Amino acid sequence: QMGRFSREGVNQKMMKKFLSLFILVFLSAMTVFSQNKKEVLMTINGKPVFTNEFKRVYKKNLDLVQDESQKDIDGYLELFIDYKLKIAEAQAQGLDQESAYQSEFSKYRDQLSRNYLFEDKVTEELAKEAYERGKFDIAASHILIRVDYESVPQDTLAAYNKIKSIREKALKGEDFTGLAKTYSEEPGAKERGGDLGYFSVFTMVYPFETAAYNTPVGEISEIVRTSFGYHIIKVKDRRAKLPKIGVSHIMISDKKGARTFNPEERINEIYTMLKQGESFESLAKQFSDDKNSAVKGGKLNPFTKGDLRASEFEDAAYDLKKIGDISKPVKTDFGWHIIRLDEKLPVETFEEQKQMLEKKVSEGDRSKLVSTATNNKIKQKYGFKKEASFLPYFDTYVGDEVLKRKWVMEPIPASEEKTLFTIGDRKVGYTDFAKFIENRQRTTRPYKHKEAFLVELYNEFETEQLKDYFKEKLEVDNEEYAAVLNEYRDGLLIFDVMNKNIWQKAKTDSLGLDEYYNKTKADYQWKQRVDADIYSATSENIAKQIQTMLAEGKTAEEIKASLNTEEKVNVLITPGLFEIDQHELPKNLEINKGVSSIYPNNDSFVVVNIKEVLAPDVKALDEVKGKVLSNYQNDIEASWMENLRKKYNVDVNKKALKHVKKDLK
Repeated sequence: QMGRFSREGVNQKMMKKFLSLFILVFLSAMTVFSQNKKEVLMTINGKPVFTNEFKRVYKKNLDLVQDESQKDIDGYLELFIDYKLKIAEAQAQGLDQESAYQSEFSKYRDQLSRNYLFEDKVTEELAKEAYERGKFDIAASHILIRVDYESVPQDTLAAYNKIKSIREKALKGEDFTGLAKTYSEEPGAKERGGDLGYFSVFTMVYPFETAAYNTPVGEISEIVRTSFGYHIIKVKDRRAKLPKIGVSHIMISDKKGARTFNPEERINEIYTMLKQGESFESLAKQFSDDKNSAVKGGKLNPFTKGDLRASEFEDAAYDLKKIGDISKPVKTDFGWHIIRLDEKLPVETFEEQKQMLEKKVSEGDRSKLVSTATNNKIKQKYGFKKEASFLPYFDTYVGDEVLKRKWVMEPIPASEEKTLFTIGDRKVGYTDFAKFIENRQRTTRPYKHKEAFLVELYNEFETEQLKDYFKEKLEVDNEEYAAVLNEYRDGLLIFDVMNKNIWQKAKTDSLGLDEYYNKTKADYQWKQRVDADIYSATSENIAKQIQTMLAEGKTAEEIKASLNTEEKVNVLITPGLFEIDQHELPKNLEINKGVSSIYPNNDSFVVVNIKEVLAPDVKALDEVKGKVLSNYQNDIEASWMENLRKKYNVDVNKKALKHVKKDLK
């Protein structure tokens, strides 16, 4: 929405190229079937590729193939071989052993397995609770006395007694804001008096959220413990959450470099035209810089407050009361907007929000509740037995330097090695836990006491081992999971091998790029262009006046000053260099130097003053560098694939291919 979402990192053309390859050819799974059901379609340097895989890929992706010559089985087989060769080369170059690859794959496996790990009653119940809470926003203040979970008992007790004393004062009627300014240990409490404004679900840590939603308006909560310390909360208001609305907008960006007009002046001109009765949709299509919505007459996807990264836009939109109401020009970080209210939507049902809510539950601090339930589920499914207590041994074995993240593991003697626990057919021992401590100490939060640190690490370790075991078994037991996982595994390898051998090579080879451009620059031509001023008039009569004034030698500024007033805008002027088929120019424009005829265009009347006609010419490299780079990458890839075909021995089983053709006919 509003043309504002972009991602940094991987070059966009590289990503498009990768996605085309990935989606077009091999969004498929490598499901494991028993050997007696497999028929070898081909071997690549002796490694078998089975017919089941090819048939699955072919059926899944045939509709996505745009080249008709590759839709028949023989043509598609060539695409399939290219894919397999790239995977083989990625493995030959050791890309599947790279830490970045393994880390990315591990993250995806964790994310994917959640769909199977967290499909339980606890997640749904927490999602339902969040849905009900999310119907309301809470306004509250709080007082915090800081104490963490590893503090010594006397410090914890002192903090509790302090918050208890403050609560008693508040219950007796002392001003809560004054108490917050005096006692609260939250940063900024003296200035804000503990005020948190309005918040909703997933904004605060779960225990705090629960206390806030369970406390009636005007009352003070019970004492609540979080990772920050002890809190008391005064709930000041509880309001129904605003339903989503649908709006359309016209945006004039003030971030498009050196513009040939003033953005604020342009938005005010458009606003005046709207007040004159001009069509909102037509003006959006002609002038809005949000091209995604402009083609739809300015229409945006529905939203509620907090969904957009522009509070000024949201506030202005919600200030509109009646369907069809139009705002005055509004300034945001993205530019200037005029907003029209199109619809007010009903509140979404739980079923409509369920997927989003369950995702948030599994990723936020509620996930600890889900993890506990999940761990119990895995233990029950595969069998779990705790063998030895870890703390007596590890409290001595692990030195205090672990608190400084500098502990170095010493090998545990065989005579001291014990099994911590057994899950299914896997035994997990002291050495496994010791390795985990050595690695995890570097990335965990600071701890003051070693025993608390070891307990926390053990809980993490047990959870990790249970989930790893579940994931291993899941890939064997669940064909759907195994298929999707292998799809991603190979997709990452394809991206890495292409990035290393094609995209980065082309991007850094400036001499090669120059040479390629010089060989192919005839392919990069400007069409015929015009240096022109485009006049968009509100009526045919105004357009005729413009023609007359241009014939008299009036300048664009003189015409604008003569025809427009503060109350009424009759003409918008867009100067620039335009190729003859650019959408800014009227269709069927006669390309002659001078003042054009009048052309009707989207409820307006257009006159073009062509100051100069430029003949077709070769574009400079800087003007087409992205396109040249893309074509250069294609050239490098073609040569690279030719070499891979020579490097690897591909032996197609003609009998198996015949069976495939028969099955797919």
